Amino acid sequence: MIGRTAIVTGGASGIGAAIARRLASGGAMVAIFDVNADAAVAAASAIESDGGKAVGICVDVTDRTSINAGVAEVRSRLGRPAILVNSAGFSTEGPFLELTAETWNRVLAINLTGTFDCCQAVLPDMIEEGWGRIVNISSSSVHSGAPEMAAYVSAKSAVVGLTKVLALEFSPHGITVNTIPPGFIDTPMLRETVARGRVHIASQEKRTPVRRIGQPEDVAAACAFLASEEAGYITGQVIGVNGGRNT
Repeated sequence: MIGRTAIVTGGASGIGAAIARRLASGGAMVAIFDVNADAAVAAASAIESDGGKAVGICVDVTDRTSINAGVAEVRSRLGRPAILVNSAGFSTEGPFLELTAETWNRVLAINLTGTFDCCQAVLPDMIEEGWGRIVNISSSSVHSGAPEMAAYVSAKSAVVGLTKVLALEFSPHGITVNTIPPGFIDTPMLRETVARGRVHIASQEKRTPVRRIGQPEDVAAACAFLASEEAGYITGQVIGVNGGRNT
């Protein structure tokens, strides 16, 4: 991926930030898209301080105009994007019968429609390049479901389906599309869930065959491989990073 331009959505924190750092360390020029402008710039600055090349751009993945503007800025500052990682995500919990249309639409807008829009915005560049890598971050909850998370699980399940469709359509152009459903990963989103008392880390570690909580870097390592030249014969796949919980 040396010299390739990569876009990582939700790249200012958690899994997205770890992926941005890993891609930059592999020689990619990384554009960090995040709705938090200050956080995006700070994350990019940290990468540059470590010797990498990165820019932080304020992008709201629920707004196609914002996405298009962000991609245009990437082209002008870093060149044509050839790697896209859709890591922006949002979850909420609550009984299904109390799930409002507003919440349902917001969760799908961030997790599913944002992924669709970002893919559609960068695929023409990848086609012109004759090479591309898309990695969509889904969720291990698509394997087993999760009570009181109907909108999130539905959105992430649809991301898996979208991944398979895009893989079939664009592989002839040298573009691969895969998805990583992370397992129990130590992220700010998880810590918020723990703080609300919905999950307990110790009990989750006992349920995980490797007996530890996952780290964002675990997901980043898998993502970096899927974005590499060596992964050119891998497409349309669901690559779980879950410590053996879903096999």
